Amino acid sequence: MDISVFVKTFVAVFVLADAVGNIPIVLVLTKGMEPQQRNKVIDKGVVIAIAVLLVFAFGGQFILSYLDVSMGSLRIAGGLLLLLIALQMLQGELDTPVLDQERDIAITPLALPLLAGPGTLTTVMLLMSSAANPNLSVTLGILSAMFVTWLILRFCNYIDKWIGAEGEVIITQLLGFLLAALAIEIGSTGIKELFLS
Repeated sequence: MDISVFVKTFVAVFVLADAVGNIPIVLVLTKGMEPQQRNKVIDKGVVIAIAVLLVFAFGGQFILSYLDVSMGSLRIAGGLLLLLIALQMLQGELDTPVLDQERDIAITPLALPLLAGPGTLTTVMLLMSSAANPNLSVTLGILSAMFVTWLILRFCNYIDKWIGAEGEVIITQLLGFLLAALAIEIGSTGIKELFLS
């Protein structure tokens, strides 16, 4: 197993899932639910997010081949996308999804796009191509990040009371800064591939 790829995958997926920042949204989505009902929604949302991430991680190369898109181009596009998300996190401009009571909130918006959004899907596809044998590293990185995300969301009531609104803002800012650095790293690698090789 490639520890570097595992760590990059864990950090990227965990930061993009933004469990702490999504606590208020989860609380609003599950308002009025009993703790058992809320837990079932969170469980289902995390399982669906994991499934979608794994499909994109392992099927991403086929999609790229079919569309005739190079990895360098995807890295630059992915880096820019992640940078935009990071800037939104840093400026506090992430949109709260519109809530619709007639659909399964575990699927939308919890699993998609909150936990497995376009930035996360792009990232796992990129990381899968970053090492000779990344399958185990990326898979374990996804599973580990989503497990920690699941733990945080499962205890969202307690966490919300403990860190408060200001704590959520601070943590989101720190995660946004870390994501911005990761975005620059991915984008610069793509630029090197396209223009310097």
